[in-house]
Amino acid sequence: MSSPIIRTMQTADIDAVMIVENLSFSVPWSRDAFEAEICDNDLAHYLVIIVNNEIVGYGGCWIVIDEAHITNIAISPNFRGFGLGKILLDAMIEMAKGKGALSLTLEVRVSNTTAKRLYESCGFQASGVRRQYYSDNNEDALIMWLTKV
Repeated sequence: MSSPIIRTMQTADIDAVMIVENLSFSVPWSRDAFEAEICDNDLAHYLVIIVNNEIVGYGGCWIVIDEAHITNIAISPNFRGFGLGKILLDAMIEMAKGKGALSLTLEVRVSNTTAKRLYESCGFQASGVRRQYYSDNNEDALIMWLTKV
């Protein structure tokens, strides 16, 4: 596996991002949603991670004044377990910090132990629960914050 490359997501990347999205989530975002984020939302900032000339993951956040809200982050199932999620999340934190964010937040399924471990490894801490947040099964979401960026 070649060294990962991280860069800003472009509209030309959406087809590849949709593959990762559909493999990763039970209720995936639509192509239109990604296009709107990239083309029309000035608050949105997205990165892709590329290995062997293939987009294998992506992550996005909204930056509002001095807070960043991570909207989504995913790594293709075939590339999980190699530390790429941590590399991508670290890059997202640095990007948000560079754009003036002083803190970051996200929601994660309470059952997603792997993701929670990743976020905790980057300093995120649980701060609350959103009851029945996920529409596919009414699962609760754990709210996590990183306040010292």
